[in-house]
Amino acid sequence: MGSILIAMPKTEDANRIAKMIQSSGLVFEVEICSSGSEILRVANEREFGAVICSKRLRDMSFTELEEYLPSFFGMIVLTGDASIETYSERCVKLMYPLKWSDLIATIEMITSGFYRQRKKSRQIPKKRSEEEKQIIDQAKAVLMERNGMSEPEAFRYLQKTSMDCGRSMVESAQMILVMTGS
Repeated sequence: MGSILIAMPKTEDANRIAKMIQSSGLVFEVEICSSGSEILRVANEREFGAVICSKRLRDMSFTELEEYLPSFFGMIVLTGDASIETYSERCVKLMYPLKWSDLIATIEMITSGFYRQRKKSRQIPKKRSEEEKQIIDQAKAVLMERNGMSEPEAFRYLQKTSMDCGRSMVESAQMILVMTGS
């Protein structure tokens, strides 16, 4: 689940923004933070999301915060200062007076991109170590020798067994080696 972290100079403003987000129908965990360091701590514990803040926090500016923010977080800076520039793709400036619909649309825009990135990064298969590859190769060799399977058939058997049992291929290969005494 995504997170919205809010840090404003006035706690009342942060609470008002949090209530507005929660009543908008957005499905996010909303948390109010009191400083930039607290935002960084909380953001590093979350999957993805957005930070809503003013140009100056108690302990740092928004540019410093953005520099240290995890890569799956965007930032919305609420300000009345037209001279403030945001220079990155993940930082957006919204000017006062603020329209709630603009804030909600901006949150959706920022977080949807990070959600897709995060989802895509999880789909990248993990590399197997040399030891894991050897275990799988040994199990394939046993299946080929004892059951007369070809190498692709042995591999497919390992794949199917691991999916059916809810185990990794390495765990299934280890089970085959243990059961055959190899």
